[in-house]
Amino acid sequence: MKAIKVRFAPSPTGPLHIGGARSALFNFLFAAHERGKMVLRIEDTDLDRSDRVYEEEIIASLRWLGLTWDEGVDVGGENGPYRQTERLDIYDQYAKKLLAEDKAYYCFCQPEELEAERQLSGEKGDMIGYSGKCRSLSKEEIEEKIAQGIKPTIRFRVPEHKVLVVDDLVRGSVMFETDLLGDYIIVKSDGIPTYNFAVVIDDNLMGITHVIRAEEHLSNTPRQLLIYDALGFELPKFAHISLILGSDKQKMSKRHGATSVLQYRENGYLPEALFNFLSLLGWSAEGENEILSAAEIIKQFSLEKVSKSPAVFDVDKLNWLNSQYIKKLSIDELAPMLKPFLQDFIYQDELSRLTEEQYLLLVAAVHDRLVSLKDIVREAAAIFAPLTDKSYEAEAWQVLNEPGVPQVLEAFKSQMTTAGDVEFIKQVIKKLIKENKLKPKDVYMPLRCALSGVTHGPELPYLISIWGLDETIRRIDYTLEKIKKVTGS
Repeated sequence: MKAIKVRFAPSPTGPLHIGGARSALFNFLFAAHERGKMVLRIEDTDLDRSDRVYEEEIIASLRWLGLTWDEGVDVGGENGPYRQTERLDIYDQYAKKLLAEDKAYYCFCQPEELEAERQLSGEKGDMIGYSGKCRSLSKEEIEEKIAQGIKPTIRFRVPEHKVLVVDDLVRGSVMFETDLLGDYIIVKSDGIPTYNFAVVIDDNLMGITHVIRAEEHLSNTPRQLLIYDALGFELPKFAHISLILGSDKQKMSKRHGATSVLQYRENGYLPEALFNFLSLLGWSAEGENEILSAAEIIKQFSLEKVSKSPAVFDVDKLNWLNSQYIKKLSIDELAPMLKPFLQDFIYQDELSRLTEEQYLLLVAAVHDRLVSLKDIVREAAAIFAPLTDKSYEAEAWQVLNEPGVPQVLEAFKSQMTTAGDVEFIKQVIKKLIKENKLKPKDVYMPLRCALSGVTHGPELPYLISIWGLDETIRRIDYTLEKIKKVTGS
């Protein structure tokens, strides 16, 4: 049996978007599951829009996501080069072969002629396609036009009245009629091959056995089948995976939030979480567990479990997955990962005064509250924000107005001779509860509201240890003074 080999072949005309990343991932998973190989090829024949900057960004995105490949533009291999603009001589050889066998022909029609032809066909209600005007030019007519300096395109001669069948591994059997295709261009007038021509040659010469790509490429497949047949190439197996839709069931776009992979990195998502999430867009894992490692996903992955139906990009599910992956990290693992997000932190002075031990306490305090790494900015700002009259939530102020609260705050203040470590602070609070025969909520809630002005947040012992004794006492005194002014006592 021929060894499995797949490819991901992006165009470097922009950053890697979620749809492309999912296609790359499915190729990677299939190859890894089947113990096959993967190729990264760059399709850069759109000369006006292709840019090496985007190529580098695409590679960086794939690497960050955790994907690897056996051959490609950055790792080399025996089937290179892996940029299409570096393979023009190869395409030229095959174009000449098709011309020599009368399976393709020169077309001298100019863009304005073709546009006029399309408009006329539309007005008549005819099928819009190339009329075949240059299909039967004589050798002399061709030489005369070339002598006039007219640069021709090369069109593929589509056979008439044939039905092409694609046995798609995801979508099943799909049929196309050649009479609906029209003779299509395979080489442009500047000598650059079109996608449908170059991709067939590349996939064949690189030994690709399975073409796994987005559903939107299905319409290209009949044109490619004809070229495979004309050149005598063995067909690969095709698998067209469904579109990704936003929560409104429309095709994913910028209005649904971040679309490029590196935007998710910048927004504080972990690559393992995005890998896990993308794998579940159109593929079903075994059982109900959806938090799966790369190794578990590879072990389970098969094209038989890829759905025909569009996948819905559920950002809430991604956020949940990301939070679960963050929770799995130890404090020592998480701490350095958060620092890049704090570079422009509004309370930089307060942050810089923390010892390494206090910084780790800060990370521990917010660990379970982070949905993304970027959330550290919001959580840390809430901790370092100065306590003012505007800090108190209405619910917190209700707590602080309850009988006995000033006495609890005074008692806590008297026992806080040092901020100490987290364990020391826990013992102080426990002692306060026991000696005054109070319920835990009658101590913890007033303390939280007095120190932060809100009813919910990180564990108090962590906050107090981060603030230190002076700041903790200052906050208690500020709240006691405010209670006194309001109650008049």
